[in-house]
Amino acid sequence: MPILEVRGLSAGYGPVRALDGVSIEVGEGETVAIIGANGAGKTTLLMAISGVVPARSGSIVFEGRPITGSPPHAVARLGVGHAPEGRRIFPRLSVRENLQLGGFSRTDRSTIAADIDEACALFPVLGERLGQMGGTLSGGEQQMLALARALVGRPKLLLLDEPSLGLAPLIVQKIFEVVAGLAKRGIAVVLVEQNARAALKLADRGYVLETGRITLSGPGTELAHDRRVREAYLGEG
Repeated sequence: MPILEVRGLSAGYGPVRALDGVSIEVGEGETVAIIGANGAGKTTLLMAISGVVPARSGSIVFEGRPITGSPPHAVARLGVGHAPEGRRIFPRLSVRENLQLGGFSRTDRSTIAADIDEACALFPVLGERLGQMGGTLSGGEQQMLALARALVGRPKLLLLDEPSLGLAPLIVQKIFEVVAGLAKRGIAVVLVEQNARAALKLADRGYVLETGRITLSGPGTELAHDRRVREAYLGEG
């Protein structure tokens, strides 16, 4: 059974329909990439899964349980983590406080400190800046903090929205290395990423989202070699 099943999902903002009958599924420990142009509906899809944007129709099922219409805190408590586009850390809180908030939905609070230590082992620079205000970190450090904060919540499914956006190549390489290691920990990932080449290389499977609809899907390696994907998203043609 897939850990996540999205069927016929439509969602949007006011009169604008950003998603129109979208269906995807994610297996346990699987990394699934969502690629598409700006405005295709990729961020809306992640926000609908996490409960931030309400579904107008269709269904979202997590671990066999319908979560369509559930509020974000309830979705997070079930094990869905979300590192949103733009990082959205708390700039006036310390790095440690930001990480502690990652565990707000957990009931086993006695182990949060150990998970913060583990997150800092993945991103040592965060361990060196635990007392520093989040807003004083560089863009790359803030992205590491956003990802680490999501991991402190011990997600079974992690939604990652544009983790490489605007970052230096070395920082991007480090973040993708961490994402690649999540499967070994049994964490499923839905990755929305502007760098389609890197995303498809990392992903087990991928979907192409165009103007709110899925137009292509398949194994990441196959999509990376699809002529339409190469021309539209990989700059080849």
